[in-house]
Amino acid sequence: MAYNILVVDDSRTIRSIIKKTLTLTKLDLGQVFEAENGRQALDILKDNWIDVVLSDLNMPEMSGMELVDAMAADGLLKDIPVVVISTDGSVTRINELKEKGIREYIRKPFTPESISEIIERVLGVVENEAELQRKLE
Repeated sequence: MAYNILVVDDSRTIRSIIKKTLTLTKLDLGQVFEAENGRQALDILKDNWIDVVLSDLNMPEMSGMELVDAMAADGLLKDIPVVVISTDGSVTRINELKEKGIREYIRKPFTPESISEIIERVLGVVENEAELQRKLE
């Protein structure tokens, strides 16, 4: 199954790095969409099937936090997993985001392995260790 991913970051360079990183993972990629801010992301989400959103927090016009809030309030978008990729790594901020429903948090700088592992886990591509162990017993 090919996965459609939406990369949301106001930096074209960061979006390019994330897209390049995604091609280095073992994921079966469908389309990789790009948005410069939360508002553009919502437009893309309304018109396309997206399996996971990778979003920065600090963006003009509509921040990643506002995007998460808007998605949570929308019946069709609330179940799409959101992974935040940001330099803002305070424990308080991460906990606040997880309470709002984000699935994972990746701190910049990141490695292709960390992105791959987290996206696979969020999408359920890789079984968690407990399930795998149970099947082996």
